[in-house]
Amino acid sequence: MPGSKWTLVAVELILLATFCFGWRGRRGSDEPPPVRMLCVAPIAFLAVANFISLGLLVSTLIRGGDVTGRALMLSAIQIWGINVVVFALWHREWDRGGSARRSTSSHVEFRFPQDGLERDWDPRFFDYFYVSFTNATAFSPTDAMPLTRRTKLLMLLQTLASLLTVALLAGRAVDILR
Repeated sequence: MPGSKWTLVAVELILLATFCFGWRGRRGSDEPPPVRMLCVAPIAFLAVANFISLGLLVSTLIRGGDVTGRALMLSAIQIWGINVVVFALWHREWDRGGSARRSTSSHVEFRFPQDGLERDWDPRFFDYFYVSFTNATAFSPTDAMPLTRRTKLLMLLQTLASLLTVALLAGRAVDILR
């Protein structure tokens, strides 16, 4: 890939910052489709770029490329961390279309423990981050349950990426470090 090894990370962080802070609090249920696409496109880019990075690392391991244990471990941590953040963003967007839409829509993707218990409770980004983190760590939902097939598929993809990262890449890196 042309450029520095940190180029993709920098682009991802810029897109992430744009997404998280650019539209914060301004989105609602009357959001036009082009605006919605502008919100979802950076998430899709980050997800695809991260899956490509994971594929390249797995390919390098399979081909027996010359990779140090330290570099492999850092790459695994980077891919896993981006995986958690990207899927937290996906979960937030898919659950009734984000926080602003969730309060006005009857279609839900996740059932949180607080749903129905606390009258004015709506999940925030941290709630979706927690769901994403626990799914990537425990390889299963631990807090909020996915209710739709597309959300279950999304969580399955995250678990697969996390499992590949942790089992193959980190395992190989530990083997190299010996």
